[in-house]
Amino acid sequence: MMFISNAYAETAAAPQGGIMDFLPLIALVAVFYFLVLRPQSKRAKEHKAMMSALQRGDEVVTVGGEVGSVTKVYEEYVGVSLGENIEVTVQKAAIQNVLPKGTIKSIK
Repeated sequence: MMFISNAYAETAAAPQGGIMDFLPLIALVAVFYFLVLRPQSKRAKEHKAMMSALQRGDEVVTVGGEVGSVTKVYEEYVGVSLGENIEVTVQKAAIQNVLPKGTIKSIK
């Protein structure tokens, strides 16, 4: 009889698992979502909207740092004039930023 009561006492004292054990993990996932994933998806949406709104005459900066004005807009590519008689074709995804009108003339 003595052995049975000892075994019963050990199992009764074992900690019970529950939602409280996973609360720190859930909080970590929530913080990761709000600090990393959500802002990144917001920036991706803004960049996609900017690429679809590109039009002839826009002044842009490419990922490589070239500043020029858009001369042609294709489905996936954009013709960018970097200077007199210098035109390059870049992917729309390579456009980093659209500058305000007149920026190129102000920096020359």
